[in-house]
Amino acid sequence: MNLQTYTTGIQHIGIPTNDIEKTIEFYKKLGFETALQTINEEAGEKVAFLKLKTLVIETYENKQAKLTNGAIDHVAIDVKNIEEVYHYIEENQMNTTNDEIHFLPFWENGVRFFTIEGPNKEKVEFSQYL
Repeated sequence: MNLQTYTTGIQHIGIPTNDIEKTIEFYKKLGFETALQTINEEAGEKVAFLKLKTLVIETYENKQAKLTNGAIDHVAIDVKNIEEVYHYIEENQMNTTNDEIHFLPFWENGVRFFTIEGPNKEKVEFSQYL
């Protein structure tokens, strides 16, 4: 299997925040628009997806943002078939986090995703809009 068959590019970049309103205001000044603002009930976090053309930032208020250089939490890769990608990652022994596919009721029909860890401790999320 060639993973490129199932990917379409970067879906979003995740940035934790301690103050979501301040973060939204900052990115709006840079020309971003709010594409979706919601609450992740499971985590108890306010969430906003901010969009500037094809760049999307997911910011979520978890009150644990480190506020230091390197504050980006994850890069999400957009995929067409989350099960096939998960199988590929498992088959290649890349699921170092032992994560499973999760669902969140974001966007119109929800999103399914899982996260692995790269060689530099970076989080790489695979995410499929439903």
